[in-house]
Amino acid sequence: MNNFLLRSKKVVALRPQNYAPPETNYAPRKIFSCPEESQFYSQCLERMVLNSGDNNSIVEFGAGDGSPVINSLLKSQFNGVIHGYELSSQAYEAAQFQIERYKLSHKYIIHNSCFFDRDWQPKISCLIANPPYLPAINSDLYMPALHGGRDGASITKQLLALDCQSVMLMISAYSDPVGTIDHAIAQGYQVADFIASPMSFGYYSSEPKVKQRIAELHKQQKAFYSPNIYLLAGVLFKKQPNLKADLSPELIKIMTAL
Repeated sequence: MNNFLLRSKKVVALRPQNYAPPETNYAPRKIFSCPEESQFYSQCLERMVLNSGDNNSIVEFGAGDGSPVINSLLKSQFNGVIHGYELSSQAYEAAQFQIERYKLSHKYIIHNSCFFDRDWQPKISCLIANPPYLPAINSDLYMPALHGGRDGASITKQLLALDCQSVMLMISAYSDPVGTIDHAIAQGYQVADFIASPMSFGYYSSEPKVKQRIAELHKQQKAFYSPNIYLLAGVLFKKQPNLKADLSPELIKIMTAL
C-alpha cells in the first residue's frame, strides 16, 4: 500500500538546481518560517494536487511567503492557476518577490486580503492550505496568526465546512486529528490520499503556553506525540461518491500511533 509515506528522518523535497528558497531570517511574529514543514507541504502539493491532472483552478488559504507552492510549481507540469490569499503584508511582499523572480505570475497569483472575507460562491473546486494548528487558550503567541483555536483545529474545520469538492490540508497529530477527520466525514468527505511524516517540535510549537495546551489535549486523548516528535499529514479530502477507497480509518490509526 503506497497511500502514505512515513520516514524516520527529515523530509527533504528535491529541488531544481537553480532553485533558491526565500530568505528564512524573518522576524518570527511576521512571517512563518519552518523550512522542514514548508518542504513537506510542497511535497504533498506536488504529489496529491498538482500532478493529479484533476484541478486547473486552485485556491490557497494562507499563502505565507509562497515558497511551498513555488517549489511545487517549479517541479510539476501544472498548467492551471493558483490564487493564494495572505493577510500579512510582509509575507505577501516576500511571496511577490519570489513569484516574479521565477516568472510564475501566470500560475500563482497572491491576494493581500482575508480569505474569509470572500463570498465563495460558486464553490471552490480545489482548496489547499497549511492552516494554523497551534492549540492555545488565546492568540497571544510568538506568532498570533498560527493560533488554531483551543484544540488547534478550529480553522481547519472552518475550511472543511466550505463545501469544496477537493481539499488538501496539513493536519497535526497534536491538534485533535480524530475530531478533525470525523468533522470532515460529517461534511461528506472521504480521505482519498495522504502522506504522513514525523516532525520535530520547533520554535512555535515549543512556546510554553502551546506545550501546556498540547499536554492538556493529550490527557483528553486529543493530542498524540512522543517527547521528540509528532506526526504531520498532508490529507486529500474529496467529495466523490465513486471513490475507490476511503482511507480515513488508516489515517486515524497513523495519526494516533504515538
